[in-house]
Parts: sequence; structure tokens; C-alpha cells
Amino acid sequence: MKTFLEANRKRKILAVDDEIINLEIIKEILSRSYEVDFAFNGKEALEILSNPESDYSLVMLDLMMPVMDGFEVIRRMKADERLRRFPIIVMTSDKNAEVKSLRMGAADFITKPYDIPEVVQARCQVLIELNEDRSIIRSTERDPLTGLYSKEYFFVYIRRFLPKLADSMDALVLNIDRFSLVNELFGREEGDRILKKAAELIASTILQSHGIACRTDGDIFYVYCERRDDYEACVQKIQNALNQDGPARTLRLRGGVYEPVPGDELPEAWFDRAKAACDNIRDRFNHFVGRYSRELYERVIYEETLIADIDEAVEQRQLTVYYQPKYDIRGDKPVLTSAEALVRWIHPELGFISPGDFIPIFESKGLIRKIDRFVWREAAAQIRRIKDTFHVDLPISVNVSRINIYDPELEDVFLGIIREFDLKPHELILEITESAYSNDENRLAEVVADLRNKGFFISMDDFGAGYSSLGMLTSMPIDILKLDMSFIRNMQVDEKSLMLVELVLDIARFLGVPVVAEGVEEERQYLLLKEMGCQIIQGYYFSPPLPAEKFDRLIQGSTESEDGTES
Repeated sequence: MKTFLEANRKRKILAVDDEIINLEIIKEILSRSYEVDFAFNGKEALEILSNPESDYSLVMLDLMMPVMDGFEVIRRMKADERLRRFPIIVMTSDKNAEVKSLRMGAADFITKPYDIPEVVQARCQVLIELNEDRSIIRSTERDPLTGLYSKEYFFVYIRRFLPKLADSMDALVLNIDRFSLVNELFGREEGDRILKKAAELIASTILQSHGIACRTDGDIFYVYCERRDDYEACVQKIQNALNQDGPARTLRLRGGVYEPVPGDELPEAWFDRAKAACDNIRDRFNHFVGRYSRELYERVIYEETLIADIDEAVEQRQLTVYYQPKYDIRGDKPVLTSAEALVRWIHPELGFISPGDFIPIFESKGLIRKIDRFVWREAAAQIRRIKDTFHVDLPISVNVSRINIYDPELEDVFLGIIREFDLKPHELILEITESAYSNDENRLAEVVADLRNKGFFISMDDFGAGYSSLGMLTSMPIDILKLDMSFIRNMQVDEKSLMLVELVLDIARFLGVPVVAEGVEEERQYLLLKEMGCQIIQGYYFSPPLPAEKFDRLIQGSTESEDGTES
């Protein structure tokens, strides 16, 4: 099999000597395998090599020449970032000169006269191949944008440091928040400039003595650095410097630190833990650095367990859908009018897991679709069962997580569920959390309009929780406004909350949409809302969320009561 060197075009060699006979001998020896060019002194050689288009694989250099000798050529080549890439074989008969030239940076030497051509050929071939292999390695060793190590070589070098430095080094992860927006708003060139500047600042601020760094996953940096008590000042200093110039001046840099312990010799795991500490302060804007702790470790293990078990939970029906009734309170007597589907997880080992615990985990990991689709189908099946059993139409609302808004299959999924259970679209009410309205209003408006055109009712969930926009209410098509429970809890003790509830009810009347008040737990809350003209109430005052069997009994009691029979 031909080597890579043999299979490609001839490599070029520059032979530098002031004696033409020596150059001719070199050409005779090497011309079958290489293209050989000549230079007659050191100055001429440097001029040739300095040409940006020079693609020589080897320089064969005599030492004793007029104008500029070989020692000066070696010195200048090794001082130049571009020229140092050319390997040098010194041609000399002076043993002392051999030693000096090797110490200056020459790669090899050939003794004059050239008695054995095969030796010359072999040395040239070996050195060219070694240099090309080294160049390939060097090109993969560094991130071409920042000049930091690539992720693969970063961990290779850490393992080399382990025996000497493990007890005095930390794993540090740095992340530029929402960096993708920089590229979108200001262009990739500005994004690249920020990344390069961040790398320079990391090197000058954190890697002052021992340590190395790499860039990974776009805007995330791994740093293996000498341990210090306080990283906050360093990270804040880098952030401030990043925000000094350029159009993007509101960048936030956050970090996570893991301190390796004796016997803990898996560097990849160190940085996973440091990243977990970094992610843990994502929403804590007064912190620059988080430290990995036992508590965080247990939390990470807990989250990973839930993520690993979700498929089995769906298949084995560990997930259960509960239904919380909603009552129309406009008449003399509250009437059961609909319900909300709420998921519960009974884990075989961990027991009951609060939705407030596992829902945010799956939303942040982009895995909430699995849970949502399970709930949607269960709710549709429940609507069908109620129609067949009790001969009543009782809509059920289901939550549509933010991540589903960007799912191109969303409309087809809902239409497929409606067809599967032979329902009308308005019987499955879609609750879109208010925070989704703040992410991409244009995309959301398009999705909502398409779903409403197919007959689905849209409810804005948690209205008033912190993302509200009156302008958004007028531009976004909705059918139901659901008031956040925080207002209900506070309206008896906080006049502002009470006034805001009245304001929302006035806005809803102006828009011609009903309001659902969730979280109603006391009679006084119920009476206040009824007095203010709220149409629908949901909360423990009437009923907690119920499993399907108990919800069926509730419906049965309601239908018997409406018929005038004993309930």
C-alpha cells in the first residue's frame, strides 16, 4: 500500500548552498521523489520562503555561505511564526556545527560528502512525513477561532497534568448567556470577535500560571486552572471587559466550579459537574459563579433519574392524569362546565413526584413533548368516555408547553387526536402559558391562528404572572383568559391585587372573552369574584384535582342533580 506521501503529488524541497556542485548532487539524489529548487545564500532562501505561496515540505541548509550563513537563517526562521513550520536539515561536515544547529532548532543533519544517497533519501522522507503528521495533529489540537485547545486535546493534556497538579487545580466552566442572540442581532463576525476576546481574557485573567483552556459547544469554555478561593472577581472582570466595546454591551458571563477530590480521576465528569453548577445559577443574576456541592450532586442525580425513567413511566402508566373541575358561577347555582387535565407521576421507587418538580426539568431539557402528548391523548379519551357514558359534552383543557409552539407537527398531532377519539376541536381546550407569548410573538400568533381556524379554543394561562402586555392581548387571538392564582390569593389582603383582578375582568369584557380564576380556595374569594362578574372558577373551594374514576362520579352526581334525581 502506498503511503499518504507517495500517493500524492511530489513534495517540494528548497536546497540552500553557495556551491552549485553540492546543489546538483542533492538534486540528482532527490529529483525522482521530489521537486528540488535552489537558493544560493541565506538571504535568497528567506525571500523565497517568505512568499505566501511557498509550499515547501523541507529546507536543506548549508551553514557556511556568503551574504547570510545558515545559522542566521535558522535563527530568523525560528523567530517567525510562519517560517518556523518549515523543517530544516542541516548539511555540514563540522560536528560542532551539527550540535549548535540542532540546539537552535534544526530537525536533522546530513554529513558531507553525501556518500550514501539512500541515507539522504530516507532522512528526507522520514522528516517530511513526521512534519506533515505533526501539522495534522497541530491543526486538530487547537480551536481555529480562539486558539485555545480543542476539547479532545484539552482532556488529553489534563490527564498528563493529573499526577503532578490534581490536588491544586479546579475545573471551571464559563458560559456566555444567550450568545446565539449576538449572532442573530449583530452578525457572526461580531459573535466571533466576542469569542476570541473571551479566550484572550481567560488566558490573561485566569491562566496566569498553571492551566489550560478550550472552547466547546460554541459559547462554552472549559478551564483547568490553579485553585483559588474566589472566582467571582475574575468572571466579573472578564464580563466587564467583554461589554466595553462593540454593539453587544449587555453580555452576561456565568461560571461553575468543581474541585476535584483525591481518587476522582475522570476529567470529563469534573466538567459535567462544573457545568451543572454553572447551569444552576442561570436565573440568579446577582451571582457570577456557582460551586458544585453535595446538594447539587443529589439534585443532578435526581434529575437524571427522572429523565432516564420517563419512557418507562409513559409505557407502564406511572403517569396519571387528574382532572380539576371548573364551574360556571354566573347563575344562582354553580354549574360544572369543564375541567383542566393535570399530570401526576407515581414513581415506583421515588413515590409521588410533584409536577412542579418534574415539569420544569423536562421543559428545560426539551423533553416535555413526551409528557404533553401523553396528557393530550388521556384527556381526549376522557372526553370521549364522558360523552359515551353520561351523554354530556364536557370540554377539558390541556397545557401546551412553550417548546411545543415550535413543533411543526403540533397542528397535525392535535387533529390526529381529535380524529382518533371522534371529538370536535373545541372540546379540547388548549392552554398556552403566558410566558410563551413573550418568546416569539409572531410565531405564536401564527400557530394560534392556525389552531383557531381548525376550531380549537385557545386559553391564555397564568395571565398576569409577569409577562403581560395589553398590546399583546389585542393582537393575539384568544378565546379564554385565565387569571393567575397569585392575584386570587392576595386580593383579600392587597388592594392592588384586588384592583388588578377587577381590571382584568374589565379588559376581558371589552375583548368579549370569559375569565377563569384559578386557585380559589375560600368562600370569600368565590363571593368576591362572583360579585365582580367573573364567569368561571377553578380551585379547591369546589374540588381538588381528581383521578378519572372520582371525576366520573362527580359528573354522574352533577347530571343526576340537573335531572332532579337524588345525587
